[in-house]
Amino acid sequence: MEYFKTCRNIPVYINEINEKGDRTAVFLHGYLETNEVWTDFVDMICDADPNLRIVVMDLPGHGLSGTNEGENSMDFMADVIADVFTSAKIEKATVTGHSMGGYVALAFAEKYPELVEKLCLFHSTPNPDSEDKKKNRDREIKLIREQKLNQILETSLPNMFASAIPEVTDDYVDMIKESAEISDSEGFIACLNGMKNRKDMNDFLAGFDKPLLMIFGKKDKHITEDTANSLITRFPKAEVLMLENSGHLGFIEEPEICLRTLHKFIIQ
Repeated sequence: MEYFKTCRNIPVYINEINEKGDRTAVFLHGYLETNEVWTDFVDMICDADPNLRIVVMDLPGHGLSGTNEGENSMDFMADVIADVFTSAKIEKATVTGHSMGGYVALAFAEKYPELVEKLCLFHSTPNPDSEDKKKNRDREIKLIREQKLNQILETSLPNMFASAIPEVTDDYVDMIKESAEISDSEGFIACLNGMKNRKDMNDFLAGFDKPLLMIFGKKDKHITEDTANSLITRFPKAEVLMLENSGHLGFIEEPEICLRTLHKFIIQ
């Protein structure tokens, strides 16, 4: 069931699958993506477990959803997710966030712990932006204001993968480019500002008392293996999946093992 709902004064596109499922999993996409990035993976989950209710959406500033002015902070997007939970009558769910979606999921878990059953960080970390990363965000904002978003897409999207996988990479890049065409460029800027200004969530995650799954890729160009290993050491209670042949998109590059691990995590 696809529909729009006004959440925190902006329209939000929501898609519910298996609305009558007895458990709920919510998937949050990353920067420059839309809910469609999860389509193939969600289809696999539905085939494996037709009783699992799944909710995906376009986060603020992306796809068919609206945007806050100036900055889509992680807290603001967490509030939007809370409104989605209310409108969809979700009492509690496993929340999975990819990349930026993981930052949103962390903010949501901190602000609305009663709504989170379990948390999965999928190629995401509780770390704040480094100074170099903040400068890169500012460079991207400048390019977007100069109407050079395509330049960002051409250089950054292929680097999401561990290696060249032509048929997969091309399909993914084409999908993101098409999504970018319908997205508001000011929304991307607002999200870049939100990510740049987000706080360090390590202390929160250290005190998080619910099941946590962290999924990393050994060939991720955005989260190095050293960074991933330091997080694994820091959070010894977390379940961990280290993907041998994935970059930043394990649910596309190694979907079967991701499916088995995440589905087991959700239902156990």
